[in-house]
Amino acid sequence: MDMEKTLAKEAAPKLVLPRTIHLIPMDTIDGFEVRPGFYDINGATAIPGGVNFTIHSHGAASVELLLFHREAREPYAVLPFPEHYRIGNVYSMIVFKLDIEEFEYAYRVDGPYDPEKGLIFDRTKYLLDPYAKAVTGQSRWGDRTPRGQHYKARVVRDDFDWGVMPRPLIPMEDLIIYELHVRGFTKDASSGVRNPGTFEGLMEKIPYLEALGVNAVELMPIFEFDEMQDYRQMNGQELYNYWGYSTVCFFAPNTSYTASLEYNREGNELKRLIQAFHQRGIEVYLDVVFNHTAEGDERGPFFSFKGLDNNIYYLLKPDGGYYNFSGCGNTLNCNHPIVHQMIMDCLRYWVTNYRVDGFRFDLASILGRNEDGSPMDKPPLLQALAFDPILGDVKLIAEAWDAGGLYQVGSFPAWNRWAEWNGRYRDDIRRYLKGDEGMARAAAERLVGSPDIYDPGKRENASVNFITCHDGFTLWDLFSYSRKHNLKNGWNNTDGADDNNSWNCGVEGETGDAAVNALRRRMVRNAFALLMCSRGIPMFLAGDEFGNSQFGNNNAYCQDNITSWLDWTLLERNREQFRFFQNMIRFRKDHPVLRSNKSGGCCGFPDVSFHGVEPWHDQFAAHERYVGVMFAGWDRRTGPEVVYAASNAYWEELAVRLPDLPASMRWELAVDTFEEEPLPATHLSNSHFTIRPRSVMVFVGR
Repeated sequence: MDMEKTLAKEAAPKLVLPRTIHLIPMDTIDGFEVRPGFYDINGATAIPGGVNFTIHSHGAASVELLLFHREAREPYAVLPFPEHYRIGNVYSMIVFKLDIEEFEYAYRVDGPYDPEKGLIFDRTKYLLDPYAKAVTGQSRWGDRTPRGQHYKARVVRDDFDWGVMPRPLIPMEDLIIYELHVRGFTKDASSGVRNPGTFEGLMEKIPYLEALGVNAVELMPIFEFDEMQDYRQMNGQELYNYWGYSTVCFFAPNTSYTASLEYNREGNELKRLIQAFHQRGIEVYLDVVFNHTAEGDERGPFFSFKGLDNNIYYLLKPDGGYYNFSGCGNTLNCNHPIVHQMIMDCLRYWVTNYRVDGFRFDLASILGRNEDGSPMDKPPLLQALAFDPILGDVKLIAEAWDAGGLYQVGSFPAWNRWAEWNGRYRDDIRRYLKGDEGMARAAAERLVGSPDIYDPGKRENASVNFITCHDGFTLWDLFSYSRKHNLKNGWNNTDGADDNNSWNCGVEGETGDAAVNALRRRMVRNAFALLMCSRGIPMFLAGDEFGNSQFGNNNAYCQDNITSWLDWTLLERNREQFRFFQNMIRFRKDHPVLRSNKSGGCCGFPDVSFHGVEPWHDQFAAHERYVGVMFAGWDRRTGPEVVYAASNAYWEELAVRLPDLPASMRWELAVDTFEEEPLPATHLSNSHFTIRPRSVMVFVGR
């Protein structure tokens, strides 16, 4: 172990300082010895004997560094950057003899005020460093203490020992992604963890996730955000910015997710969590929000980007107002070189300093918009992300649409590098499962990797398949509610999507009707069986494996309560559902042909084929609700492999005939969702079988 630590320290990147630093003449400002700093190192960086502060602003006339005692509201020192400490638009200064354990910092920036040109400099505002590695001001969840200009930054001491263990580097086709909210995953007392709602609490649940079988977790936003943004009370209910899709600082982890604040080592708890996931062979992806910030529009707060270069960081209208392609008040100007550089620096930082394995980009279509808001053919930022060397082996996943109406599923600029949340998979499979007419063909295409959307020769593993995610119904609610129930959000049920393609199985909401509940459980099994038998990358929402409910709320962004928290008592109550999810995940892992097949088929069968109740019937009529999909290929361990997924969205049973296998093989029934408990594998005496109403059966040719 000592050898591992030695190797890790030797391998860790070191800040190389010029030998001539002590030959540079020193100045004195407000009692502090200072010198010009390192202009190409953004943010605040501890160096021997002091701290290097670097910040840039294109339009500023002057910049001041403010130093605060811990949690103080007013600075104890104000250090203007001398004019000769400025090179180009960069201000850099080393301040000596600072104890990084004892101070926080911010900036004041002066410059022109001309709102119609987007210039709104205000010297009275304390500004947060965009490159801050730790943020103070909202470190305790739900703190309502009046704070005024409360955002300050800390200098982080990066001395975490990662050891010599490599990252998992799981092939794209082998991924099974589990989306979760760090706080909501363990906040309820039923989770049984020692530190609920924190990174530490999530770490306690890693053995559970390993037993479930997932190999990648996608964390909803963990960058610093203010849950008190838009805080309000309604009918005794406290409503927060719970999801966190409103970033305060892109380089800092959310301190209110830590079990205990480690001053100047704020990221260590998250680093320990990521290290623990990697030790179990599980990758960690971050849901990142580069489409807007928490500063909002003209009515929003003013704490960082607005005060540094408002007309650079945001997309502005000709009159100086804000374009709102995010639906949250402002839109980041992602393809401006300054913002482009910041995003690249940010992602590189999370990969090198936190060993993050991938990123899911919220409303990613905004990342491809020009300064006038129009979509670009080859967006520089997206291309740079695709080819960046440091990001070369991380997963890049796009939510390929935005709130401004741009929908790019299947056409997102990819360079064969980006995967996409396949919103059409979600919509088509939902409609097919509930029995809508005319959906059989679309369902078949989704099951085989959506080749009608993605050219398999150009964009292999492009489709991230999902039926549920944080945004919308849980899987249980998808078959318990035919309409949304969002009154508790405070918008008179006008928020959240109306086109959910859900079905309540005959009764709206909770019921004691045993037949309805049995049907709902079967519909959940149907959905997950198809997800696990689909080409592409499967993703599902935390809690779906044991029937977690949001009580019909399909937009629980503000619900910091049992609506959004996982109810772990359901795990024992719905243990058979959890086992079904385990078994289907194991089945997918055991059958590579479901994930990818580069061999092009086997046994005279093509790679994929469509079937009706009669084999090789691949022209689906509008009234048909049965879909058979067969995958054929070679498994290096077992030889030829054939898997046939049969799905009946009809409300009556159907007689079906399977394709004839070679004489040396026979069909074996592996999955039947009509049964509450899994059945032992059963060999078929011939190619005929009966599929019962609203059910899925999976056969393996052996």
